[in-house]
Amino acid sequence: MASVFEYPKDVGFVCNGCAQCCGDTEDTVRCILLLKTDAERISNKTLLDINEFAEQVSGCEPYIYKMKKPEDGKCFFLENNRCTIYEIRPLICRFYPFKLDNLGNNRYIFSYTNKCEGIGKGPHHKKVFFENLFNEATNAIDESTTTH
Repeated sequence: MASVFEYPKDVGFVCNGCAQCCGDTEDTVRCILLLKTDAERISNKTLLDINEFAEQVSGCEPYIYKMKKPEDGKCFFLENNRCTIYEIRPLICRFYPFKLDNLGNNRYIFSYTNKCEGIGKGPHHKKVFFENLFNEATNAIDESTTTH
């Protein structure tokens, strides 16, 4: 049975580079979750041991790590409001401000947060945008759970 997903048909999004999503704010504590393959890719590229930038978590499967944050509550890899690992950033970061929830029976739904300043800006995203995100997610999760 093929997977089916729903997506918001009337939302625009353009990242303004504010980096608010990369750490805690006054009213939100961010948890940057990592797939095993995310953590391994970051480790291989940065030459850091996974335990230097992440810690294991349970109950968040398929994510098994969360990014460590310095005292300022920002992502370990955020410097001067810029991601130092942007090209290999975790799946959850590539999705933000969107989120994909599994409803069961091969049904999924995309949602988004209004806490992102870029939501409502720019052109509305079409189905192909969400198809690409969906395929990226399912491929990354499959790779993380079947080969490791």
